[in-house]
Amino acid sequence: MSFKRTDRISEEIKKELSSIIRDLKDPRIPMMTSVVSVNVTNDLRYAKAYISVMGSDDEKKDAIKALSSAAGFIRREIGGRVKLRCVPEFTFVQDTSIEYGAHINDLLNKIQGDV
Repeated sequence: MSFKRTDRISEEIKKELSSIIRDLKDPRIPMMTSVVSVNVTNDLRYAKAYISVMGSDDEKKDAIKALSSAAGFIRREIGGRVKLRCVPEFTFVQDTSIEYGAHINDLLNKIQGDV
C-alpha cells in the first residue's frame, strides 16, 4: 500500500499542529480543541486544517478566529518542526464530524432502547 508524499506530510503536520494548538496561550481556544485532519495541496503551498471544538457555537467561532489570527505563528512553528522547503499557509475550518457521529450514536441507542 503506497501513500502519496502529500499524505505523509499531511499526517506529520497534523501531529505537530495538535501539539502547537495545545501550547497556545489564547483564552479563546478551549481545552477540548482537536485537529481532525489536514489536507495539503500537491504543491505544498496551502493546507486546510479541519478543527473540532467541543463547546457552544460562540466558542467554536471564537476558536476558529483565534487560530486564524495565530496562523503566522503556527506556520513559523511548523516550519521549525517539519523540514520542508516551503511551509504551507493554513486555513482553519470547523469540523462537525465528531458531533455528527455522537448524534448518530445517540439516535441508534434510542432506536435500540425502543426495540
